[in-house]
Amino acid sequence: MDDNFPPQITISFGDQELVYSKRTWKIPDNTAGELIEKGLRYGENPGQEAALYELINGNLTLGECQFIEPGKGLVSAITEEQLIQSGKHPGKINLTDIDNALNILKYLSARPAAVIVKHNNPCGVAYGSTIADAYQKANMADRIAAFGGCAVFNRPIDKETAQLISNNYLEVVVAPEFEGETISVLNKSPNLRIIKISRIDRLAEYRERRFVDFKSLIDGGLVLQQSPINMIKSPDDFKLASAEYKGKVYEIARKPTKDEYADMLFGWQVEQGITSNSVIYVKDGVTVGIGTGEQDRVGVAEIAIYKAYTKYGDSLCFREYGISYKELEAEIRKGKRDAAGKEAIDKATSEAHGGLRGSTMVSDAFFPFRDGVDVAIKEGIRAVVQPGGSLRDFESIEACNEASPQVTMVFTGQRAFKH
Repeated sequence: MDDNFPPQITISFGDQELVYSKRTWKIPDNTAGELIEKGLRYGENPGQEAALYELINGNLTLGECQFIEPGKGLVSAITEEQLIQSGKHPGKINLTDIDNALNILKYLSARPAAVIVKHNNPCGVAYGSTIADAYQKANMADRIAAFGGCAVFNRPIDKETAQLISNNYLEVVVAPEFEGETISVLNKSPNLRIIKISRIDRLAEYRERRFVDFKSLIDGGLVLQQSPINMIKSPDDFKLASAEYKGKVYEIARKPTKDEYADMLFGWQVEQGITSNSVIYVKDGVTVGIGTGEQDRVGVAEIAIYKAYTKYGDSLCFREYGISYKELEAEIRKGKRDAAGKEAIDKATSEAHGGLRGSTMVSDAFFPFRDGVDVAIKEGIRAVVQPGGSLRDFESIEACNEASPQVTMVFTGQRAFKH
């Protein structure tokens, strides 16, 4: 074993106890070919021992909150049979990436969807007409960041999807099932972790289930909290933006269309799995730009815009030349390509506003000033989702009403911070 954590731990909450069992797997030794028992490869970095534990006993109730009970394991319950190909066998980052992808996918069960996660944040999230279409859209949303990422699907992987995956480099692929010859296509990459989680088809059940969220402090202390519950379950749960300031009521002038409501819901659901402070842009059930983990809201809105432009330009370049935008720049500097190709890509990206025109802006917390909304309106967004509750909500409403064409805005009434 690569860690010294105990095979079982017990946590007491007063007179209630939760019992956890360490998850290990017997996997082939890459050198000798014999089975050896392994737990997690390592923690966030090599040299950090880590262990994975599954809740196996105890039903915790605190106040009126009943937390998730044993027998509902997803990532923590991955068996040797489900670890179809161990690759280098999973480490902590691989499993937390899977977990956060499932955290997003639990809201996206209605249609085929794919989530690609890297360092516990999504690179791309997309609905599709098929699971292959969803993967292609999610991958092209940020093809560069998706390199070496973790792709999780809410439908069985078919041969078409497997072939698309095999054209890229991924660390982890997770699905509820792998059809036909898909494994023989995927296992051509020996280090790829191929994992089946059969309970993915029941992810919707986890939307209303809380778990105890632990945060460890450097002094050995702990902060415990309930996991969040997303209260926005349908477009009916949004509220049209409205605010009162100095006795005057400000209301959003234009109501969302059906398509706008669909992207609002999709965007807010994706937002549940993104590190705060965050602002994202979505369009037609696909992420366009994702800004994460910033200290100021207008800054993260601008970062997400910058990423949308760079990812859009890269996707155009890859489709045209089969190389990345950065590789194109390098070849132009070396005199191997004419600069006209890059200029055409830059022009097309600028004209399309990086794919942001007609998109929906989603913020995990309120806008303290209207500048965060203003920078997005300049790019041609059509709708805004935010919690509301700022003293200056009226300014953001005014910004939307003053836009031409007018931008619509809804409030969620709850924020979606994730630290």
